[in-house]
Amino acid sequence: MKKHLRGILGLTTALFLAAGMTACGDGGGGGGETGGGGGEASGKIAFLMPDRASTRYEQQDSPLFKAKVEELCSECEVLYQNADGDANKQQQQANAMITQGVKVLVLDAVDSTAAASLVSTAKGQGIKVVTYDRPVPDTPADFYVSFDNKKIGNLIATDLVKKLDADGDKTGGVLMVNGSPTDRAAQLIKEGAQEAIDASQHPVLASYDTPEWQPSKAQDWVAGQITQFGEKITGIVAANDGTAGGSIAALKAAGVSPFPPVTGNDAEVAAIQRIISGDQYNTISKPIKIVAEKAAEVSVQLLNGETPEPDATLFDTPSALFVPTVVTKENVKEVIFDSGIYQASEVCTGEYKKGCDELGIQ
Repeated sequence: MKKHLRGILGLTTALFLAAGMTACGDGGGGGGETGGGGGEASGKIAFLMPDRASTRYEQQDSPLFKAKVEELCSECEVLYQNADGDANKQQQQANAMITQGVKVLVLDAVDSTAAASLVSTAKGQGIKVVTYDRPVPDTPADFYVSFDNKKIGNLIATDLVKKLDADGDKTGGVLMVNGSPTDRAAQLIKEGAQEAIDASQHPVLASYDTPEWQPSKAQDWVAGQITQFGEKITGIVAANDGTAGGSIAALKAAGVSPFPPVTGNDAEVAAIQRIISGDQYNTISKPIKIVAEKAAEVSVQLLNGETPEPDATLFDTPSALFVPTVVTKENVKEVIFDSGIYQASEVCTGEYKKGCDELGIQ
């Protein structure tokens, strides 16, 4: 995990140079950053998310982060933007946040390479930067909060290998449907998955980095591989639930039956439904509440002039890395429903109710 990359290019920072630092009032503590003077922190916090290809950012990350900040700091204001998968748009959003006087910028980068200059310039303006979910390798932030992405890749692929071994599938090989090539977190997931597959008896038939994590692009690619490899495809390592959904759509369109096991990641509602129905083999439960609230806590600490306590270091950045849980049909009730991540009413609708009933999910 402690790999350090070099030679990352940056976007232009010219638009930042005239940015002001007009922050919210500090409760009588004077201008600049809030120090540890005994008063509650105050100020503006930018929360910049990368896309809507995954439903989690709008449905979970943003509301959970905002709620925790409000709980910890009634005088703080969260400014939220989603870049819709466009690195240039995210750069413009960051520019706007700086002109509005943010003190902390929480960034889930569209493009981990392009975001290097964004982090550098924001820090140069005295703004604290928290990278979130996706690291920015070449420019250390003040803190990084995420689940352990390399571990995620290793877990889903190791679980797939165990399934293939148990089923006696020793011929053919697997497809790897990876995440976006511009997302360093996706590359960490890929590295972890590749290590697990390389240590197995199951070769990789083909591998694909899915632009912008788009399910439709994953579907198109998998459709081509089905045409080429047919029954030789014994499993699919999909890096998240969106690419898993695209892969499964391709299998259905090609009339493949039974499906080879397909992995996933994020425990989206649609993925949990596919696991219950048997269409998807596994996913990763990484309760967004954990990382969203941790990022909120770190942001408020930084506003207070405090130094958050890391449990790891990644790309020269102090980090909090959480270990996720693999979810299959065998443990979906316990991990997802008994723990309260989702309610049966959210998942067990329509055609999925029968499967829920069979698993005792109510």
